[in-house]
Amino acid sequence: MQTTLAPEFKDTPDGREAEAILRKCVHCGFCTATCPTYQLLGDELDGPRGRIYLIKQVLEGATPTRDTQLHLDRCLTCRNCETTCPSGVQYGRLVDIGRHVVEARVPRPPAERRLRTWLRRGLSSPLFGPAMRLGQSVRGLLPATLRAKVPERQAPGAWPTRTHARKVLMLAGCVQPAMAPNINAATARVLDAAGIQCVLARGQGCCGAVKYHLADGAGGLAQMRANIDAWWPHIESGAVEAVVVNASGCGAMVKEYGHLLAGEPAYAGKAARVAAMARDLSELLPDIAAALAGRVRAPAETLAWHPPCTLQHGMKLRGGVEEHLAALGFTLRPAAQEAHLCCGSAGTYSVLQPELSGRLRERKLGHLLGERAAERPAAILSANIGCITHLQAGTELPVRHWVEALDEALQKT
Repeated sequence: MQTTLAPEFKDTPDGREAEAILRKCVHCGFCTATCPTYQLLGDELDGPRGRIYLIKQVLEGATPTRDTQLHLDRCLTCRNCETTCPSGVQYGRLVDIGRHVVEARVPRPPAERRLRTWLRRGLSSPLFGPAMRLGQSVRGLLPATLRAKVPERQAPGAWPTRTHARKVLMLAGCVQPAMAPNINAATARVLDAAGIQCVLARGQGCCGAVKYHLADGAGGLAQMRANIDAWWPHIESGAVEAVVVNASGCGAMVKEYGHLLAGEPAYAGKAARVAAMARDLSELLPDIAAALAGRVRAPAETLAWHPPCTLQHGMKLRGGVEEHLAALGFTLRPAAQEAHLCCGSAGTYSVLQPELSGRLRERKLGHLLGERAAERPAAILSANIGCITHLQAGTELPVRHWVEALDEALQKT
């Protein structure tokens, strides 16, 4: 696809990157078949191909409108389209660039602006944990829509105290410690059983994804630098072998640090090294499964498996969880249909686009649970706090991180 960028974009880093991405586009339309919003709405402008044209027009000098903003807002950034693109178009990067440009040029209504500001600031604030605990204490009194965002209080269990020669840094996350603290504790226990010690670096925080994807590039990059500063002494000394992330949305972002900070001399080298060391927890499963063989009492029941978009499309990690948990005796069943499609969580999407998000959730749960009672799994497993919380709001069936199920099976032996 040929394009001539407007002068204000032509010589900027984002402009040059967008131009390179646009050159790869061939307008074939394979992406529309795997786009969740196109499947729901059937509108060309609510699919990757249409959104690419909207972004191209803006970068060429056209004035964006509220309609432009709306179609970009409706994108889940699930990156499913990237897995079916024969040209290797990096759509996720392009839509981030387009959103940043449009956000700067199209004013939002006050209520919408306030909500986005609250999400950008509130989710990664130190006050989020106390606010979540307060909400959990009065959960039964909350309106249904708000109660769906406040999971029941969870006991995290004990953190292991043994030391090991193998050590990894672990990103604690911003909302996960308050919403589902047992995920981090279970991760530490499972890794401990496999002879790997988790290290939590002081000063780390949000991975930067929330702010960055809500068009606050500066805020997101600042959080990335803060994490690098917190991790660097451990990395530079050689004390750790990896940066492990057990929320796939955060993992996909940490793996992008090298690219996003490439233009900053003080951080480019460090960011590249952090990105190279970043591992989704599932990437440690070969070592975990080998170490725990014969030590796990897996449940006899079938468990449904929902791989988050950030795992299967963002990081291109497919099949590892099913394969290695099966080797430990688990029976995991993916969705009967459309296992590749988003559940509708997508970070803050379920808050900002509740109607579309709800429709995608019901569609996903229908495929995960099956039509007959005999097909129903004992629980649903996933790998991202957003997907887990979102799916749990639509079913009474337990929805958990796969590492919690493995930890529980390990404790039974």
